[in-house]
Amino acid sequence: MDAAVLHARLSDWFDDAARDLPWRLPSRTPWGVLVSEFMLQQTPVSRVLPVWEDWMSRWPAPADLAAAPAGEALRHWGRLGYPRRALRLHAAATAVVVHHGGNVPNSYAELLALPGVGTYTAAAVAAFAFGRRETVVDTNIRRVHARLVGGAALPAPALTAAEMKRAATLLPDDGPASVRWNVAVMELGALVCTARTPSCEQCPVLDRCAWVAAGKPAPTYVPKGQSWAGTDRQVRGAIMHVLRHTDSPVPRPLIRERPVDLAHGTPAAFEKLYGLHAPLEQLERALNGLLADGLAEETPRGLQLPA
Repeated sequence: MDAAVLHARLSDWFDDAARDLPWRLPSRTPWGVLVSEFMLQQTPVSRVLPVWEDWMSRWPAPADLAAAPAGEALRHWGRLGYPRRALRLHAAATAVVVHHGGNVPNSYAELLALPGVGTYTAAAVAAFAFGRRETVVDTNIRRVHARLVGGAALPAPALTAAEMKRAATLLPDDGPASVRWNVAVMELGALVCTARTPSCEQCPVLDRCAWVAAGKPAPTYVPKGQSWAGTDRQVRGAIMHVLRHTDSPVPRPLIRERPVDLAHGTPAAFEKLYGLHAPLEQLERALNGLLADGLAEETPRGLQLPA
């Protein structure tokens, strides 16, 4: 496969099709890119955008977030899910202030050393914030590579060494071109080469796609969806919603059951929790998990976000 042809076609396609996202603008900051990468983990862009804009308005630099209580990071994480990311981002901001003078480090190794930053996030921030040549491999990129080059409907269930090697082989040698390739392939996976209903007729490299040439063989496995209704995750989320929307500690009994004297006019956050009708043992398990994970703390007055 002629990689140069793929690079040129996707670059031209990206010129016309790329979404106008604030963390891609020339005015973006490395901090803004880092925040976006934390928020975009397992979360669609449409949900991230308003939260990212709120965060950048409140905390435009790492020092601003580091100076705020960790609980405020959780409060303004909103409904992005997986709230431990907010705590890790707060910890990363603190590390940037303590170890890097308040400036997000620009090397892969230094980024990887920050709390909550894994191999993907370190590569993505190094590439998209600092223009470094890094092999960036997220879910969308894996899927495009699997179809375009590997001829498979989906990548392996877990990232493999062979996938990383293939991605490194496809990466342009030039720094700016490598950054553009990474973001263009990512965008193609998000907008065209989607998991369930790819719009192959809109693909700029359709005639080069190994999967299409093979007759679009079906996946060799069925991806496992993550259930939500009735799970501990749902109950944890409802409890966090209560804590984010109350200004004072919440007595544990209010989490466990609806009080008779609040049956009428209970705040919406509590109504959401009570509406789950979760058994007491599940409520206790979810609550104790939040306490153990540092997402909540218990004081003599009740439960609250961490100080």
